[in-house]
Formats: sequence, C-alpha cells, structure tokens
Amino acid sequence: MSAPQLSVHSLSVQTLPPTLCDTARDPARTRPFGRLWMLACVVALLALLGACGTTKVQPGYYRVQSGDTLTQIARKQGTSVSNLVRWNRLSNSNAIEVGQVLRVEPPAGQASTSTPSKAASKPAASSRSTASAGKRRTAPPGAISLIWPAQGKVTRGYDGGGSNGIVISNSVGTPVVAAAGGTVAYSGSGLRGYGHLIIVKHNASFLSIYAHNSKLLVKEGQSVKQGQKIAEMGNSDSKQVGLYFELRYDGQAVDPAGNLPPK
Repeated sequence: MSAPQLSVHSLSVQTLPPTLCDTARDPARTRPFGRLWMLACVVALLALLGACGTTKVQPGYYRVQSGDTLTQIARKQGTSVSNLVRWNRLSNSNAIEVGQVLRVEPPAGQASTSTPSKAASKPAASSRSTASAGKRRTAPPGAISLIWPAQGKVTRGYDGGGSNGIVISNSVGTPVVAAAGGTVAYSGSGLRGYGHLIIVKHNASFLSIYAHNSKLLVKEGQSVKQGQKIAEMGNSDSKQVGLYFELRYDGQAVDPAGNLPPK
C-alpha cells in the first residue's frame, strides 16, 4: 500500500511551528522576514569587505594608505621607485590606489637593483657601491645655479637609490631659504612622510623640495627670490632635526651636488 501523500495544505494550522503558523494564516507576513534576511546578508558582506581592507599583509608587502605616493613608499621601505615599478609590473608609477598591496622586497631570484643575472665573485659591499653609482642622475652642467638651502652639516647624501636627496642637519629654527628663484608650487603638510613641506618650481624643467620644516613662511602661488627665507628647520614627520632637500629635473630626482657651490 502506498504511503499517503501529505502537503502543507493537508496539515492543520495547529500542527505547524509557531512562526510558520503565523505565515500560514497571513502569507503577506513573509515579506518582512525576506527583507530582514536580505539586510542581514548585506551587513555580513560589508563586514567581510571591511575585514579584507584591514587584514595584515605578508612580510615583504605593503598596503597603500591614503596620501601615499610611490616615492614615499620607496623611501620608507629603503628601495627605489624603479624597483617597485618592476616588481609590481606597474605601467604608471603615479597610478596607485588606496588599499592596493605592493611588493616592496625583491622576488626570489631577483636583486633589488638592475644587476647582471649571473652572480659576480666580488664582495657584496662592492656590488652595492657599483649599483648605487649606476643609478646616480645629474642635471646638465650649468642648467641651474643653486645656493645652499640651509646652513649645517650634510648628514646624508644623494645615492639615487634609497636617498633621492640630501639631509642638512642643524638646530630647530635654522633658516631655510630658496635654493633658486621661482614660484611656490606647494606649501603644506598633506604629503605623508615629508612633514611640513615646500616645493618651489623654478622653471619648466626644475623644481626643489624642502621637507620636515618646523614652520612654513610662504604660500602656494607666491614668487620667491633666491636666498629668500621660506621656512624654518625642524623635524616634522622625521626622527631627527634637519632639512631634506631634493632637486628634480624633468620629474626625476638628481644629485644636487653638481649645481651647489662647494662648502
């Protein structure tokens, strides 16, 4: 004998669970439950996406933060922009996005500089020296004449790799002057890693950068003369008091030594 066929319609309302009992009496009441279920799913999805954005990255990688530039990331990680571009296969060094994860250490089998693939038998220190010298960029001789932007001791020089500029150390409040005449292209503290920063555009090819100041004395769009005081030395966004000075030619950081007078 075949078993009797049962359906929801053949059961009395009293035999159904309380929640289903209510919906059986009024099918329209299922709509709020559907909306609540959908809302719960959306909240869970948003929480999952939020967790993905805050997950710690693996060693050797870095998650791009708001305000970051590839130059700043390279400086913080002790490498060069060209390395980051190569390791991450970036087509445009200016097109990085907040939350993007970048490789900041060389992949296995790759050096952090453009060295020959075959291992040389020279000491490691010699190899690093050769690589640094190979990346040194200079501006055309006589293309711009600079003066020293501050008095003090040069505690870090340009090497074209981990350091794209020089650091002049002295006491807080030491005058910082424009190394050459031009127009203030930026004056503020919105670029992470540079503290209170001034950028002076000298002409179509040259600009200079003055970072970690304690006080800014000029505004964007203001014309400045060579030797004019534009800031005071400090340690904003830095562990030591000093002026970070960088010279750029056609968008590339160059060694300013060839355009500065001897000390």
